[in-house]
Amino acid sequence: MLVRSILSRYTPCDVSDALVQFGVKNGGYLPNLIKRSALSTTQSTVGQAYTVLYAPIDDPRPAIKQSYIDEVPSSSVVVVALPELQQMVSAPYVTVNNALYGGLMLTRASYKKASGTVVFGRIRDLSEHRELNFPVWLYGVGSTAPGPVVKVVGINVPVLVKVADISGTGFQSILINPGDFMVADENGVVRLPIGHTEGPEAQIDLDKVLEYIPKRVNADTKVSEDIKNGVPAAEAQKYWRSKI
Repeated sequence: MLVRSILSRYTPCDVSDALVQFGVKNGGYLPNLIKRSALSTTQSTVGQAYTVLYAPIDDPRPAIKQSYIDEVPSSSVVVVALPELQQMVSAPYVTVNNALYGGLMLTRASYKKASGTVVFGRIRDLSEHRELNFPVWLYGVGSTAPGPVVKVVGINVPVLVKVADISGTGFQSILINPGDFMVADENGVVRLPIGHTEGPEAQIDLDKVLEYIPKRVNADTKVSEDIKNGVPAAEAQKYWRSKI
């Protein structure tokens, strides 16, 4: 896909700068995730979100019978999450200690040619992740499979991620829709919203974002060059960013 090819040239930081420019104050950043597998690479992992929602066994929603991992689209990023009630704004960020994702799921995702996986929870079988050199971002690790405590209740449904509010006294929820572009590297994971209907994300025009990113990257390259030559940072930033 052309969009994926374009985004793979840039970092999550570049995408965040663009989203901030267009009104998304958090830059689409999904905090607290760490990369624990795959060799270092200069290219970002990019793909559209294929979402999987787990919930506690006693949740009234019926368990989905089909295997979500067997339906992973090629080039997608698998996004695994829990309901907000099972999320926290401080470590360990979820109340479920069982791993939501493991080696078998990873092996199948890799075979299906997914781009990567983002797990808002724990994973297990780290050695298998490393062996396959498949990129995964997560909150933490565990040893126990999910089956005893949680079930899949949604595939390709919107999921919410609870994060700390800037006030420090509450939280906000970041919505990830199926089809949102996920851009990730060692800096973390950013969600580029597609087709959202509420908030500043609803105003995002993908074409304008893709047009802005290289202009901003080029401007900041010029800023860096000036700073290395003794130009004050504020002066260089004001000059080159005014050219965008």
